[in-house]
Amino acid sequence: MNPALEGTRRKFLGTSAVAAGAAALPASISAQVEGNSTLKLALVGCGGRGSGAANQNLTTQGTKLVAMADVFEDRMNGALDSLTKRHADKVEVPDENKFIGFDAYLKAIEVADVVILATPPGFRPMMFKAAIDAGKHVFMEKPVCVDAAGYRMVMEAAKKADEKNLKVVVGLQRHYQKSYLETLDRVKNGMIGDIVSAQIYWNGGGVWVRDRQPDDTEMRYQCRNWYYFNWLCGDNICEQHIHNIDVANWFIGEAMGKDFAHPISAQGMGGREVRDGDPKYGQIFDHHFVEFRYENGVIVNSQCRHQRNTWSRVSEEIIGTNGRAEPGKITDRTGKKVMWRHRGRDDENHYQVEHNVLLEHIREDKPINNAYYGATSSMTSVFGRMCTYSGKNLKWDDAIKSEKSDFPDVLAWDAQPKVLPGPDGQYPVPVPGVTEVI
Repeated sequence: MNPALEGTRRKFLGTSAVAAGAAALPASISAQVEGNSTLKLALVGCGGRGSGAANQNLTTQGTKLVAMADVFEDRMNGALDSLTKRHADKVEVPDENKFIGFDAYLKAIEVADVVILATPPGFRPMMFKAAIDAGKHVFMEKPVCVDAAGYRMVMEAAKKADEKNLKVVVGLQRHYQKSYLETLDRVKNGMIGDIVSAQIYWNGGGVWVRDRQPDDTEMRYQCRNWYYFNWLCGDNICEQHIHNIDVANWFIGEAMGKDFAHPISAQGMGGREVRDGDPKYGQIFDHHFVEFRYENGVIVNSQCRHQRNTWSRVSEEIIGTNGRAEPGKITDRTGKKVMWRHRGRDDENHYQVEHNVLLEHIREDKPINNAYYGATSSMTSVFGRMCTYSGKNLKWDDAIKSEKSDFPDVLAWDAQPKVLPGPDGQYPVPVPGVTEVI
């Protein structure tokens, strides 16, 4: 087994010759690209979102996919076939640049100018740190962490990115969506008055499940069925509901004269009802409700749910003293009188805009670093999960210091994850009032 895969995430990177050597390079020496030079792209994480992000990046001018990394060869091959069909003239990934394994990302990062990080989010902090240490520009999907240790790692790497003049965009695409930007502009100009509260939702029927295969080790099974294990996914409050939590942080922060905010305390409740007793759903809850409190007195009620045949909604309502704002619409306090509506028939796809903006900032050498708000909103989601799992009223300053983590000590197919099924096949599920999170 590769000795670089032993130990914690921090030790993992510390023992990597690639990461350690790249960290000594002058600021951004490997990633500054002049004028119209072709940008070399590496895709790390070749699932559906990774393939989508690579497609959007290659849709812009002057990029070329030169390397790919994943732990599953079949997933990499599928992504490569799809991207080659779409962008035959922009995909040049020789066999020697197809990297498989838990350390594959280090090798892919080495040969690129720009790196897309789209693995399950539990791996994001160590991969982001490695990319920044190597002097590479980064697009990384949300969430960017699933625990407090990961949050701290991303924040440290974000500072290093600034020092190296590296560009970072995070896949919280609402920041690049015209309906949200125009709504925010009107909120900042006082159209709804002072913000007093918000309601945010990600209520739906749930997502995919991948069955255990006969030759799966426990580590392989968990990585395939990653959505249902917290060290990989962070629960649905992190993986999906982060979008709505991020909007709340963003709008409330702007109202306070900042780029973003975070709650100072929170409490909540959650559990498993429809998933109870079925081991294929791992350890995560199927519903969460959290009350976030911010330093300016604003209260955000957050709810997310994975239960079929129930009320579904994915949206946000920002409530002010004179009205309320939803994406692309502002009404009076009752919600009945529409005061403004966004007409978005010609809006550019916001997933595409993210990549356009990243590449524009690289080519024109303009600063951009979404990692700070990406990490803060990711940690806000983790903070909410900590409240629902524990049933406690928690403080942000305590939560970000937590050392609790399920991230494995060793990454290898024959290594054991920290979370294992019991004799009955059931995975341990958090119990409010019993589970410790700090």
